Amino acid sequence: MAGGKLSARQKMINLMYLVFIAMLALNMSKEVLSAFGSINEKLAQSNTSFESKNDLALNNLRDKASENDEFAKAASTAQQAAQLSKTFYDYLEAQKNAIYEGNKIEDRKDYESMDKTQYLDETYYKSGKVSAEGQEFLDQMNAYRTGMVALVSESNKGLADQIKNDFSTADIEDSEGIKKDYIGYHFVGFPMVSSITKMTQIQNDIKVVENELLSKLLSGNLKELAKLDNYETVMTTSKGAYYTGSTFDGVLSLGRVDASTKPSRVELKLDGRAIPQDKISYDGGKLVLGVNTGGVGDHDITGTLVYLQDGKEVPVDVKQSFTTINKPNSAIIAADKMNVVYRGVQNPMTITFAGVDDSKVRASGTGLNPVKGSKYVMSPGKGKEVTINVTATLPDGGGTVSDKATFRIKDIPRPVGTMRNDDSGSLKMTREAVGAAPVGAALPDFDFELNLKVNSFKFKAPGAATVLVQGNKLNDAARNALKKVRRGDVVQIFDIKAKIQGNSTYNLRKISPVLIELTN
Repeated sequence: MAGGKLSARQKMINLMYLVFIAMLALNMSKEVLSAFGSINEKLAQSNTSFESKNDLALNNLRDKASENDEFAKAASTAQQAAQLSKTFYDYLEAQKNAIYEGNKIEDRKDYESMDKTQYLDETYYKSGKVSAEGQEFLDQMNAYRTGMVALVSESNKGLADQIKNDFSTADIEDSEGIKKDYIGYHFVGFPMVSSITKMTQIQNDIKVVENELLSKLLSGNLKELAKLDNYETVMTTSKGAYYTGSTFDGVLSLGRVDASTKPSRVELKLDGRAIPQDKISYDGGKLVLGVNTGGVGDHDITGTLVYLQDGKEVPVDVKQSFTTINKPNSAIIAADKMNVVYRGVQNPMTITFAGVDDSKVRASGTGLNPVKGSKYVMSPGKGKEVTINVTATLPDGGGTVSDKATFRIKDIPRPVGTMRNDDSGSLKMTREAVGAAPVGAALPDFDFELNLKVNSFKFKAPGAATVLVQGNKLNDAARNALKKVRRGDVVQIFDIKAKIQGNSTYNLRKISPVLIELTN
């Protein structure tokens, strides 16, 4: 019952609804209401059956999660899908209960009494448009669809397309070619038993999708992943490059790294020379190399890792590389948002030394404070410049290196006055809007987002005395002056006083005024 290309199963369900809707148009009979109830019961039975199957499949994946990373990843995907499904399923169940209670239905199998339409008509729809409750229904379905598609789109495009179609909330054209929103098309004007059956059918779609995903994870995908043919060698290192004369600690491994994947034989070369066996060790299924990094430049590791599979040797080719660079002699110091630092704000900065761990780097400067790792904040005081000094301790006993950088200090730019968040400085507004709208201050071209609070301003109307206003809205005196202004006249808001929230000690530059032409 959704927009877009529909599956065969969805087309069958839509056809069923069209038949019943046609019968409704010919006068709703008790038999039709009972028929809806019968369909609802069968869908509910199917949901119970699917729930048992899905729980069993999910438990199987959880049990296998400890066998290898592929099963662990599949179990994680399955758990996320189960949680998404449960959240939406439980929401629909709560909505059905609300319909029963809203219509005061005590016997939930007395379908012949479930012919009223008012509850959802008034709950999901108000004043000719979707209500907050109706929008929540759409938001729940959208969240489920988006979350499930994100989980399955890469591994199962067909299932992802099915989810997009079955749980689409797009507008729909009725049989007369009139476009309706999802809520109006499916729930407005229908007897309550029809709406309950529709929600049970959506619950059934949820269970079907979850079952198809779990079946896929347990069958073909994992069997294919378990073959060594599908593995590639992966090299991980503790850093991106190495100093000359240091030890290269690269780790070569397959995608699956448990102890069962330890190779039976290793034949590797570094730049064409065989790597001695005493330079090779193991961490579970991972192969650890302890070779000298050599001179500056690129270095190739080639050869073969031989694995046993079903009693036969299976060779896996190795072709990896790493780069050796000289030790650094300068720091990298950068202001994250600009090439200057501003007085009155917390300026975020990143300070690192190439190839050196952040814990071995020390930075100092007036107003500089560490946050975490390479992150700092600078709160400059007086003066026009600030210098940051950096010292780093090199690994492997390489001594220390230092550097420094100087930044210009600037004040926060001049703010501009605003009305209705308009910072143009010249506006056209109604008399009522001027009297009610708050006066604000903004920094439209500033890289930092600062909250400016207006404490006072002056108001000048033609032919009237200037009024001092405390706060950010016109007071009684200013509104009285405003009443005498004619259409087309211009009133002024000037001498605006504001402070930065969280930093009341900083004095902002003079704030530009606001000119307002009255339109009535």
